[in-house]
Amino acid sequence: MTEIVAPRLASTVLLLRDGTASREIEIFMMVRHHQIEFNSGALVFPGGSVDKNDKEIAADPALYSGGEGLDPDALGFRIAGIRETFEESGILLARPKGSKDLVDAISADEIATAHRTALNEGKITFQKVLADNGMVLALDALMPYAHWITPEGMPKRFDTWFFLAAAPPEQLGAHDGRESTDSIWVSPREALEGGETGRFKLPFPTTRNLIRLGKQASVEAALADSKGKSIVTVMPVMTKTATGRQLRIPKEAGYDGEVFDVGALG
Repeated sequence: MTEIVAPRLASTVLLLRDGTASREIEIFMMVRHHQIEFNSGALVFPGGSVDKNDKEIAADPALYSGGEGLDPDALGFRIAGIRETFEESGILLARPKGSKDLVDAISADEIATAHRTALNEGKITFQKVLADNGMVLALDALMPYAHWITPEGMPKRFDTWFFLAAAPPEQLGAHDGRESTDSIWVSPREALEGGETGRFKLPFPTTRNLIRLGKQASVEAALADSKGKSIVTVMPVMTKTATGRQLRIPKEAGYDGEVFDVGALG
């Protein structure tokens, strides 16, 4: 009997901004390095696993705001999402201590220039970056959007929370050159068209969330639509068919379908 691999806790953040030329909502996305084991070469949102330091930050309320009423696991997901977003894009969802406003683009860039490489290389903790720069994480900037768990039977599995966040003004972001090799602000429509033409490699959850998000006309509308909405956990059930593979997900999860024909999973 094949052993079922336990999923690792992870977070993904969909950074949003209102487009100017196209008047469509835009999302910050990155191309995963081809040597990365999971989703290599895919166009994805910033994100990654919850780590030990995320839990240490969760235990220190002086390092975050907007976490009222959240249990330690929920705090860990949000903290990991903001940390991974900073590591992978340089965009910082945090506030100077005592301020109600998110850190400005110039200060965020200075913090990223000084600490991002060392953080990615494990030479410094996110906890120290925050403390040394007088920052508190803006957990309330994240809006829970979706919850996906990798199907049983896969060799590497993740229990992932997806969050929406309005990108701070003028924080443009850039890939790190390590785990990702390119980055782009792109509308859901453009990303999906790229997936169809072969320009982009889109994992199944990414595709479904792009389709869902593409129905929103603005960042404000996307956040308002998700506020207070119950989230149905999605753990696709995979079966083999004569032409490939098929995934079944809960219809009530809100992805305009229940059964989807797919190729190889990324």
